Amino acid sequence: MLKEAIYHRAKNNFAYAYDRETIHIRLRTKKNDLETVTLVHGDPYVWEDGEWQYETQLMKKSGSDELFDYWFTSLKPPYRRLRYSFLLEDHEEEWNYNEKGFYEKVPVDDIAYHFCFPFMNEADVFQAPEWVKDTVWYQIFPERFGNGDPSRDPEGTLPWGSEDPKPDSFFGGDFQGVIDHLDHLEDLGINGIYFTPIFKAYSNHKYDTIDYMEIDPQFGDKETFRKLVRACHERGIRVMLDAVFNHSGYYFAPFQDVLENGVKSNYYDWFHLWDKQAKTEPKPNYDTFGFVPEMPKLNTENPEVKQYLLDVARYWIEEFDIDGWRLDVANEVDHAFWRDFRRVVKTTKPEAYILGEIWHDSMPWLQGDQFDAVMNYPFTNAVLKFFNSEISLEHFKNQISHVEHMYPENVNEVAFNLLDSHDTPRILTYADGNKEAVKLMYLFQLSYKGTPCIYYGDEIGMTGGEDPGCRKCMAWDKDKQDLELFSFVQNLISLRKSQHAFGNNARLSFKDYGDDVLVYQKDSSEQSLLFVANATEEEKDVTLKETVGKALLLSEKADVKGAAVELPAYGYAVIEI
Repeated sequence: MLKEAIYHRAKNNFAYAYDRETIHIRLRTKKNDLETVTLVHGDPYVWEDGEWQYETQLMKKSGSDELFDYWFTSLKPPYRRLRYSFLLEDHEEEWNYNEKGFYEKVPVDDIAYHFCFPFMNEADVFQAPEWVKDTVWYQIFPERFGNGDPSRDPEGTLPWGSEDPKPDSFFGGDFQGVIDHLDHLEDLGINGIYFTPIFKAYSNHKYDTIDYMEIDPQFGDKETFRKLVRACHERGIRVMLDAVFNHSGYYFAPFQDVLENGVKSNYYDWFHLWDKQAKTEPKPNYDTFGFVPEMPKLNTENPEVKQYLLDVARYWIEEFDIDGWRLDVANEVDHAFWRDFRRVVKTTKPEAYILGEIWHDSMPWLQGDQFDAVMNYPFTNAVLKFFNSEISLEHFKNQISHVEHMYPENVNEVAFNLLDSHDTPRILTYADGNKEAVKLMYLFQLSYKGTPCIYYGDEIGMTGGEDPGCRKCMAWDKDKQDLELFSFVQNLISLRKSQHAFGNNARLSFKDYGDDVLVYQKDSSEQSLLFVANATEEEKDVTLKETVGKALLLSEKADVKGAAVELPAYGYAVIEI
């Protein structure tokens, strides 16, 4: 038994309150090292004859990655408090693992040896909005989705889709263009829109805010935006806006004042200046996003800055009834600010969704006091690389298992699972035009727990490389749309909504059918589904061990005959079991 690999930490992603009554417990051990893990647990105040009284509960192996196995169990302590440790067994040894180390017997004379979950305070339970679990998002880059009001076109606006975008291109996308095409979104089946920034800004991407309280004139006015939100809500579509609170734009009035007046400016402390006078050349002498001089970093520890931004957060919810905030460069803003941000947002609209843009392990932001979720890029990277033949099936399963154990289950249920965005190449381009591989990516994404997001135009086969290539104008000409791909994605969204085990209500487990075919099972209280996917260029035959029912979804030329599944290259089958 490799003791050095065994890890547990209480009150984190290894021991947490799933709801006000249920505790989830996890343990990490060396891969393929232990035969069984048993949870030893009891109330800290239950003693008899000078000995602590405990019960035992066998834990299940919930997944593995390259190095570790993960073990899981849940329980409902009758008094909402818990002391616990672990009985570990392999072929040769048996140990009790607790907060103080490894012991031959369970310590019963002193509960200080055992891990502690002091009390399940309801206020500490991570709670994200329930509606998010049933939401399929659609990301819109407003400048490129639809030009519905040419009278608002900025100077130099190009004819819609007339050329590939450049960093400074304008094509005239606006709110009316979104309103005009809501039928397309409703037909697809999405029920949430995530807009990249809409506030007054200099650029086409609007991540360089000039005024956080004003709509960019190119997109419309506040009344048009109010009309858009109402139209979405009437169709059951939620609306999430992008908040750029890490930095402002170059033409933000307070920064302009600092450029003019330096240390004498009333806004000098709104930013992170290194000298008395701000300079942009040869490079900025103030903190910025990256090293971009046009994006000076805001000092969110300054009380005036904090109040201004919190007022912004409150205003757009109160005035326009938006349903959520996506937070740009969220990991570079101080935690104290985000805690205050959450209090303001949740006080204004308790069911608002708070999504942070963080590309790495985000547990410090997901304790229930800051964000509801983050953009799940570790998931994204695993899916893209596997279905594009960059990593093996075993490596893919290891990565997904690692992602699942990074966060508590109630966090995973609202994780924002995307395949691409305005910051990355489009998936069809990433897959070198292999539409069948893209279909498998969508199949996995839309059958996985969390809240999936589709980047505008992907559903009709749009292409595009790195920014600005991924920001092309939406193709509204039917002759330029892949309608078969649209129908495929539409059907997956429909299955996610109609089949109990397809989406968030079911637990995923990988099945071992060799190195060539991905097989995973989704189990809910009402249904079990088996997903079989061939992410190779060769035909594959699989003989299932499970009892097979009807096929809910089959790729062209795929066939299911009893337990025998025949899959063409990049074929798939979804089967009830």
